[in-house]
Amino acid sequence: MTKLIKFKIFIGTIIIVAFQSCSNENKFNKEIELWPKIEPFQTGYLKVSDIHEIYYELCGNPEGIPVFVIHGGPGLGCNSYMRCFFNPNKYLIVLHDQRGCGRSIPNKEINDNNTNALIGDIEQLRLHLKLDKIILFGGSWGSTLSLAYAEKYPENIKAMVLRGIYFATIDEEKSYYPRLKNYFPELYESCMELIPDSISELNSIAFYKLYLSNHDVWEKNLKIIDGLDYKSAVLYISDEELDEYYNLESNISELNKSYAIFYHYVANSCFLEDGQLLNNLSKIHGIPVTIINGRFDMKCPPLNAYILHKNLPGSKLIITDQAGHTMTEETTEIELIKAMKELETKLN
Repeated sequence: MTKLIKFKIFIGTIIIVAFQSCSNENKFNKEIELWPKIEPFQTGYLKVSDIHEIYYELCGNPEGIPVFVIHGGPGLGCNSYMRCFFNPNKYLIVLHDQRGCGRSIPNKEINDNNTNALIGDIEQLRLHLKLDKIILFGGSWGSTLSLAYAEKYPENIKAMVLRGIYFATIDEEKSYYPRLKNYFPELYESCMELIPDSISELNSIAFYKLYLSNHDVWEKNLKIIDGLDYKSAVLYISDEELDEYYNLESNISELNKSYAIFYHYVANSCFLEDGQLLNNLSKIHGIPVTIINGRFDMKCPPLNAYILHKNLPGSKLIITDQAGHTMTEETTEIELIKAMKELETKLN
């Protein structure tokens, strides 16, 4: 398994599609490892609107502690790697692909697709499965959606494990690309050459306009555009490993599917009022929350995690060293596994 495939889960504000599987290979010989690869004992589709059906799968113990895995994006989906953070003997592991994402149908559909609808889908799935209180396990956009759901339905939450905190605020959007310019000036300049002269700085809206107005230019230069975001998300990734990924036509196809949903959300400020999640944190006071963030996460800087921690009395904050944005980076992966083991003990 190459490092590129190993690390190719980008759960963040810019879309990278995940193609990973669980593995017992571990070059770091860490003491805490992923749980063994497992298969779902049940899969299905839940009709959540006149348009949308969401794919879901159940793994682990049917009578176990229910944990909902909230994937990132917006625009990604779940994969087998995400099943491996939980003791399958103790947890009922519930994964689903959000509207328009992954195996949900119709794919890439943006009509009737917004954050409030996604919150409702989680609730519909919880009720469909006849579950009481649940744990939310989400990173990046998954942390955003988890917070939004919890603030609407705090009575349904046992605990939360959140990674790579993203509040979907205007300030986060404005600061992201200027931050990247300092670290990846050559890639930043290459991206600037692609967008219209009328746009003076790089941002997600600029890319959105390019995506809509000149798809040929977009697809031809996807390696440059996507590469800037990926290099900012994962530490220690080489150009050769990126080439390996972008040379597969199937990967490019999946990236374009993800971007269709992502830009729909970006153009609408993720369908959240600016500061909404921060302003409503009092609604989830008292819920056990573990917050994990990479020290060198350029997409969702540790400051976000620190602010969330300071505004949630009793929450636990862990900043992982030698880690960027993804859940697959060694120190972050370890802390996520540890967090679920601790909850397993506390909630039994």
